[in-house]
Parts: sequence; structure tokens; C-alpha cells
Amino acid sequence: MLHLKVEKMSCGHCVQAVTKAVENVTGVEKADVDLAKGEVTITGNADIAALIAAIDDAGFPARELA
Repeated sequence: MLHLKVEKMSCGHCVQAVTKAVENVTGVEKADVDLAKGEVTITGNADIAALIAAIDDAGFPARELA
């Protein structure tokens, strides 16, 4: 399970955009986006760099949580 911090999410549309971006990455089984925390939890074996790039491409800066 991977946990990413996602910046600039402010509404349900943002959550949908991030969810769609993450779910299009190979290896993602499930993505749970938490708007209040600004985080996404990913289940599967996706590449972390690919996930961050996909979220960044959707317009939301992302980074891995420690």
C-alpha cells in the first residue's frame, strides 16, 4: 500500500480527477482519495514515480508520504 500527499485539491471534482489519474496507472488495484487530509492511498503494485507523474499531470503536485 502506498500513501501520497496531494496538494491543491479543494473539491469533489479534484478528487475525481486524482482518482481517475491514479486508476489509469498500470498496477493500481484501488485508490482512495481523502480530500480533507489531501492524501491518496493506493493498493496494488504500481510504480511510485508513475503515480506521482500521473497526479502531477492532472494538475495536482504529489509526493510520497514517509
